Amino acid sequence: MEKPMSSTLSIWAGEDEYLLQGATQVPVVHSIAFGYRSMEEWLEVALGKKQGHIYSRNTNPTVQVFEEKVRILEGAESATSAATGMGIISSLLYALLAPGDRVVSVKDTYGGTNIIFTEFLPKFKMDVTLCDTTDHDQIETELAKGCQLLYLESPTNPTTKVTDIARLTAFAHKHGALVVVDNTFATPINQNPIALGADLVLHSASKFLGGHADALGGVVCGRHDLIKQIFHYREINGATLDPMSAYLLLRGMKTLDLRIKQQNKNAMEVANFLEQHKAVGRVYYPGLSSHEGHEIAKKQMTGFGGMLSFMLKENSLEAVGKFLPRLKYAHAAANLGAVETIVGPPATTSHVECTREERAALGIPEGLIRYSTGIENVEDLIADLNQALSVF
Repeated sequence: MEKPMSSTLSIWAGEDEYLLQGATQVPVVHSIAFGYRSMEEWLEVALGKKQGHIYSRNTNPTVQVFEEKVRILEGAESATSAATGMGIISSLLYALLAPGDRVVSVKDTYGGTNIIFTEFLPKFKMDVTLCDTTDHDQIETELAKGCQLLYLESPTNPTTKVTDIARLTAFAHKHGALVVVDNTFATPINQNPIALGADLVLHSASKFLGGHADALGGVVCGRHDLIKQIFHYREINGATLDPMSAYLLLRGMKTLDLRIKQQNKNAMEVANFLEQHKAVGRVYYPGLSSHEGHEIAKKQMTGFGGMLSFMLKENSLEAVGKFLPRLKYAHAAANLGAVETIVGPPATTSHVECTREERAALGIPEGLIRYSTGIENVEDLIADLNQALSVF
């Protein structure tokens, strides 16, 4: 039998073992501890020699099903999770790096990730080099100097820049570096970095995986030996994904394939509309032929995602402040990836941690608006944007 499609795996993957007493849905196991009457069995589970659970800070049945579903969708050997996206990113970096190690990454990573690179890792005597995101030659030059880890995000948050994952992964491996890809914007439906050669792929599950803006979580998939190290760091440092959030993420993933395909379609139509509007200076969306990473995106993605951003010709936060309140079908909020459309400037969302000067250095205009396209009727979304833009 051939491997099922992602639409089927989003619903069924990883659930069989935990469907208890005829239940058709995975139970939420709130128990902190798990008891054993046999000392021998308890010890085998504690030592990892037998499948089972000891304490929910370490592992939990509901959480395990969520991890397994993402693992299967990403085609990975193993997976582990954390309480938030930043929880899994920080667990990964601190588990795999040591003082004296060097990281090569790009300037356009999510603001929280960028803060780890520029503020926290240097405190632990780790060197971080941030390259121009689309300058693959510069990235390869830095990799050739030697490093332990290449960290990529594609498409990036918020300007949707695209990096050639297969090219950079192959080059990094030649020079002994591990490759990590943040796949939050693309999701496993649109892109599978492990199939492109990456060692690890991570998600802020709070976004598209959950899809309903009601549960925080993070997950990383990849080589078993690497996941084992990240799990060990996370279980000791305690950023554990709670079972109720894991259940909500699982429930959201049932419609992942349907939601992403609709968001792909809606975002493409919205981007085309915005690109023609007289009040809009520039649109950033990988699906547009005008996007500098369009050809790479076509090569490594099966869909271009629900995320786009655009710059008003009146490039200022004041202009953004005039525009946002006029929208009827969009939450002005610091989130993305939900069934509802969500908007906001990087100054209050992805790069709120950065100063105005730091955002400018990263090539993020103050008049930029991040637009997370929902699953609403796209004609309603376009009409809403049109009336809101009429203020200019």
